[in-house]
Amino acid sequence: MADELDERKTKILNVIIETYLKTGEPVGSRTISKNTDLNLSSATIRNEMSDLEDLGYLESPHTSAGRIPTDRGYRFYVDNLIESKNAEMDDLKNLMVSKTERLENVLKNIVMYLAKNTQLPTMISAPSITKNRVKFIQLSAVSERQLLSVVVMEGNIVRNRMIEVNEDIDNQEILKLNMLLNTNLNGLTLQEINLGIIQKMKEMAGDRGDIIEDVLQNIADTITQDDLEIYTSGATNIFKYPELADSSKASEFLTRFEDKKDLQEIISDAQEDAKNKGTGLQVYIGDELPASSMKDCSIVTATYELGDGVKGTIGIIGPKRMDYAKVMDNLSSLRDKLEGTLKNKDSGGADGQS
Repeated sequence: MADELDERKTKILNVIIETYLKTGEPVGSRTISKNTDLNLSSATIRNEMSDLEDLGYLESPHTSAGRIPTDRGYRFYVDNLIESKNAEMDDLKNLMVSKTERLENVLKNIVMYLAKNTQLPTMISAPSITKNRVKFIQLSAVSERQLLSVVVMEGNIVRNRMIEVNEDIDNQEILKLNMLLNTNLNGLTLQEINLGIIQKMKEMAGDRGDIIEDVLQNIADTITQDDLEIYTSGATNIFKYPELADSSKASEFLTRFEDKKDLQEIISDAQEDAKNKGTGLQVYIGDELPASSMKDCSIVTATYELGDGVKGTIGIIGPKRMDYAKVMDNLSSLRDKLEGTLKNKDSGGADGQS
């Protein structure tokens, strides 16, 4: 597609798209002549615009003399923008995340920051867990016959589970169980926790072998959890864009956005594309999105990684005329900050209980 356009057409197309992103109004030849150093006559510019329209990069709305980008035009612009972006973005200084915060709080902070900074609907998924290892296990007494099992996996993924016990259990027994669990399970994947290890642990736990089974189930549920946790913010920002603020369109969009099923599909596609294309930054425009309610939108996503098999996705949703450069800068910076912060978090297990 890119080889159809020479340097002059590319420059004119970029000016049209960047102007339209700012104004939302069709762009005419006079605007292009004022905003470029091409030194071309209006007639020449109009001819180039006509060629771009014939090639499918521009279209004329109604009877306007100006042009607006098509999905193909946006795709050309975005692909070239991605290529020009430096992989190393400056760290975002305004986002300070304490190392003692839970992962959920970090993700919520990020998605709220993005919504405020971009004035667009945003989403972020908790890391999906595959090939993940046990980092820490802690049992704590809630009552004499009830325990809280906290499992912390690589990437500081935390899952809690209440365990009912048949007989009263004291603090000394709980301490021994914690030592038994951590000594035998730390650093192992689910696949590595074989029957021999399980049997040995149950024998050492004696009458408390049922607690070992419950903790192992908690580990299995943590690793094989099917429901993808997605945090969202800024949904009503969509009303700021006239092309998306139509009552029926906006209502369907908000319903889909809060339902999150379409977001799960987008995240799944983004992570698969990131794996196949070797880059964590993806852009989906118009009909490239799975939901009809989003066909007038674009979504930019960035995949972050916290360790082997631990991945999540950040996404920003907006009109096709969104400021792609700003959105990409935000996503790239936040992804780097998130990865750097969470990979360096302290391994203390007590923080995972709250």
